[in-house]
Amino acid sequence: MGLHKILKIVGLVISLVGVYFLANILMKGDDTIITSGSGIDGFLYTAYVIFAIVVIAVVIFGLKALFTGNIKNTLIILGAFIVVIAISYALAGNTPMELKDGDMLSETGSKWVGAGLYTFYLLGAIAIVSMIVSGFKRAK
Repeated sequence: MGLHKILKIVGLVISLVGVYFLANILMKGDDTIITSGSGIDGFLYTAYVIFAIVVIAVVIFGLKALFTGNIKNTLIILGAFIVVIAISYALAGNTPMELKDGDMLSETGSKWVGAGLYTFYLLGAIAIVSMIVSGFKRAK
């Protein structure tokens, strides 16, 4: 049996487990879940297992592709990503803020949150520009 068939079976089993827990949550109703807090645990653990499987698969296949592919291009892209993060960190402000629960977000925390937002915006802009450029190149 090939890896593809095994992964399809595992995906089907995990999906059925998720459907079971979702049906269990829906049958219990909102009031029971709110008062007791039970019923969601199995659904969350299923999500955690799926998330762990995805992360492990991405790391394994990413490392495999890294060592079998062109490492020079990979390092150039990684360097460009680090430059985007450095630019975002430099642009971010470091004003401490009060959170909703009354705690204070430190200057460092505020700086990293801002850097994350700027990184997201820069990478989104780069993606949009690259899609437009590739569209124009294909149109020629």
